Amino acid sequence: MTLWCPVLGALLTVVGCLCLSMLLRHRRPWEPPLDKGFVPWLGHAMAFRKNMFEFLKGMRTKHGDVFTVQLGGQYFTFVMDPLSFGPIIKNTEKVLDFQQYAQELVFKVFGYKPEDGDQRMVHSASAKHLRGQGLEALNQAMLDSLSLVMLGPKGPSLGASSWCEDGLFHFCYSTLFKAGFLSLFGYTKDKQQDLDGADELFAKFRRFDLLFPRFVYSLLGPREWVEVSQLQRLFHQRLSVEQTLEKDGISNWLCYMLQILRERGTASSMQDKFNFMMLWASQGNTGPTCFWALLFLLKHRDAMKAVREEATRVIGEARLEAQKSFSFTPSVLKRTPVLDSVMEETLRLCATPTLLRAVQEDYVLKMASGKEYQIRRGDKVALFPYLSVHMDPDIHPEPTAFKYDRFLNPDGTQKVDFYKSGKKIHHYTMPWGSGVSMCPGRFFALSEMKTFVLLMIVYFDLELVDPDMPVPPLDPRRWGFGTSQPSHEVRFRYRLKPVP
Repeated sequence: MTLWCPVLGALLTVVGCLCLSMLLRHRRPWEPPLDKGFVPWLGHAMAFRKNMFEFLKGMRTKHGDVFTVQLGGQYFTFVMDPLSFGPIIKNTEKVLDFQQYAQELVFKVFGYKPEDGDQRMVHSASAKHLRGQGLEALNQAMLDSLSLVMLGPKGPSLGASSWCEDGLFHFCYSTLFKAGFLSLFGYTKDKQQDLDGADELFAKFRRFDLLFPRFVYSLLGPREWVEVSQLQRLFHQRLSVEQTLEKDGISNWLCYMLQILRERGTASSMQDKFNFMMLWASQGNTGPTCFWALLFLLKHRDAMKAVREEATRVIGEARLEAQKSFSFTPSVLKRTPVLDSVMEETLRLCATPTLLRAVQEDYVLKMASGKEYQIRRGDKVALFPYLSVHMDPDIHPEPTAFKYDRFLNPDGTQKVDFYKSGKKIHHYTMPWGSGVSMCPGRFFALSEMKTFVLLMIVYFDLELVDPDMPVPPLDPRRWGFGTSQPSHEVRFRYRLKPVP
């Protein structure tokens, strides 16, 4: 005990000094406005966690386009002027680091300990297998998986055109998850068993998904911490590399990365955790995004009419025959500018990611206005494009309204010219992140979402149970975590269109 007293005393002294330095922090000359809040160490953490959007909107009104806030003992500088995003996103000096935060998060959430070269591996795999011919092959696999999930192993029966009722969010999320899981992680010889297994896995995935925001913020109760640990172990087991490699039809994308991990000598248990991370990355946002897209189409008849007319032009009047699968060539996804605009508008309204960079050394933040701010080493720089870009009326007039043709020129081509304060803006939407944190799987994610929406509007009749019900607000607990989810479910009816 005598030996440990000096060590303990030294540690307490260091911790005490660190806490004192945070409590006594003051704004220095040339630094952004500093708002520490009234609660020591916590600062504004509770208000931020309660409703990030409203909190940041209030801070912008109070302090302007740049401000530093204390959140749980850390200091975050938020930059709200999109004309000033460029140097932060590019940051050729490597002073602003994305890897540190990302590595800490994936280890906490998935149990995976990142290695040097992981980011390069994922980007290489995505460039090779989620674009070009690799993407075309995966799009076909996704279409086959959607046929299996939506029609069953034997295809539709002659009496399959009766109306069904479900929650639209549950239907979209579960369908996209199961089809995406099977497309990426493969099949056994028993298709019905595969469907049952995917259905059980989705139930566990959804439970983990509900706990996810509070898990990230370390706000779970004791029983919930136990449940999260159990769910993590379950996913590690169900997605084990041993079981995965026994299946047929595993995506080349996943095989490519697992082969690199094996060649590196990565432990099989760590590969299992890598698979869990890839499942989450690929399936956590596509279902919720499709929910919003279909809901907006069902609430806006002009949008539904325009998308259906486009689908008829590129696919034709598709009808399913008994015991057949969906049949259209995935290459038609390249000829759907109206649907492209619908999806981009949906993401503008519902994708709410936060982009974070850790400051590795004292950094000079240069704004488009010419102002410069000093940012301290150890702080974080943050962008929240949903507020600063997606909801900016200067960039997007009537920003809260759904306009299916917002991203179309009058001649029907894609619109890419948007302006703020009279200046053309490069980052007019940022649902996929940007720079080094840009989602490498965005092309496949968009393709699978478009495929699902096309199948629903071409092969199915669908309607809202209550057409007059307002569009539900975004769940404030999901701010900052990809595509937001609705605050409540929406009931709808659907049926396969009868064969004429």
